[in-house]
Amino acid sequence: MTDPTSRAAAFRESTPGADVELAYAGLDTFLKGEPRDPDDLDGVDVAVFGVPYDGAVSNRPGARYGPGAVREASAWWAYLSEYKGALTNMRTGDQVDFDEFTLADVGDAPVFPMDHESTAESVTAYAATLAARAFPVMIGGDHYCTFPAFRGFAEGSDHERVGFVQIDAHTDTVSESPVFGTDFHGSSTARIAELPGVEYDSVSQVGIRGYESPDYFEFAEETGLNLFTMREVEERGIGPVVADAVEAAAEDTDAVYVTFDVDAVDPGFAPGTGTPCPGGLTPHQALETMEVLGAHDAVGAVDLMEVAPRYDATEGTERLAAYLLVTFLERMFAR
Repeated sequence: MTDPTSRAAAFRESTPGADVELAYAGLDTFLKGEPRDPDDLDGVDVAVFGVPYDGAVSNRPGARYGPGAVREASAWWAYLSEYKGALTNMRTGDQVDFDEFTLADVGDAPVFPMDHESTAESVTAYAATLAARAFPVMIGGDHYCTFPAFRGFAEGSDHERVGFVQIDAHTDTVSESPVFGTDFHGSSTARIAELPGVEYDSVSQVGIRGYESPDYFEFAEETGLNLFTMREVEERGIGPVVADAVEAAAEDTDAVYVTFDVDAVDPGFAPGTGTPCPGGLTPHQALETMEVLGAHDAVGAVDLMEVAPRYDATEGTERLAAYLLVTFLERMFAR
């Protein structure tokens, strides 16, 4: 009797195209990366994990479905790269080969829907484990999860001072809410700024718009926060603004953690998020943002947060989110 495993292998070897996995086939790992255990990352450059948690939102829920949706969307670029043998980035003219780095998907950090403290401890442990072994990439999940991921990155990478670049519509600097308390997606940056080795002068925020607390500009000036509003992006251009933001976060720090809240993008382009705010980045500006950040040597971790796919019937939000992470990784590892 023929060994079915050998027969399948023989078929793949003898049939053109059989070794190319279609975007909609196979396991939904990010960029079709190999599934790995967090403690088994020998030879891995990039480790991706998800946090399917939205228990800390103050508006529309649904970001718990973000990791799965972004993973599924990312398969398109893996398929194209495998099918064509490499790629040409038609925005930049660069030659891109995703085989230049090894990416593993380590699954999702355990979450506890009714317990944000246990969820935060879980995310911290996952991020710390990965940061000690590879370049960590987190897919959220609501933006509160960035706080424990940042904490875990700092602990796992053994950096004493870590800068923070936040691409976002909102500042997330609420110290305490009478409704939501001290730990929700509007407080993540405030919690990060309280960590050892973090000061507001190493925090940069890009794309801020809408409405914030009274006297927020005075708060930024007093604390040293590097604030780049959407108006400044419009006046100066996204490239120079992001370059200044990451330089400010990198000054006198050991590494920079980057967080991209998808609501930084105008909801006309990315409606699949919990707290949409008009007047945001275009997809072109968002992609350029990731090109600049991915090219900076100080950046040591990245996350993409607040994708709530059920609010976008076109599936465009998760596709853009995946494209942003792919662009970042291309600039950092694949050129």
